[in-house]
Amino acid sequence: MLGCVGLSGNIEEASRWMKQAEKDVISAKNSIRSGDYEWACFQSQQAAEKALKAVLYFRGFRKVLTHSVFELLRKVESVFGVRLEELSWAAKVLDSTYISSRYPNAIAGSLAPFEYYGKEDAEKCVSYAESILREAKKLIEK
Repeated sequence: MLGCVGLSGNIEEASRWMKQAEKDVISAKNSIRSGDYEWACFQSQQAAEKALKAVLYFRGFRKVLTHSVFELLRKVESVFGVRLEELSWAAKVLDSTYISSRYPNAIAGSLAPFEYYGKEDAEKCVSYAESILREAKKLIEK
């Protein structure tokens, strides 16, 4: 559910979400350094989700009730009248980690998430999150 109110944005709320998104990227990088690759993937998804929610709060949304980075990306495109197709794949990859990086029964086979995700996966997720954060910041700065 994506709810919107008026045309005036909530700059303070948007700022809180963006600051947390930035901190989540830092935490993801720390998780890579400590070898917690599955956790870095999840933190990256969280960072991208929060950055896109920040954009929508900036634009006047009150509540944004989805965890899908891809869905949020499409909503941002619609609201801002922009095309962010180059980020679609990144959003889908990050969405795919939302459950599978945390729950052992979300992965086919007998591996736990920490056995399944590797450094390369985590680095890609962080890179995708950073790309989404950059675009989100550009939209807020316009």
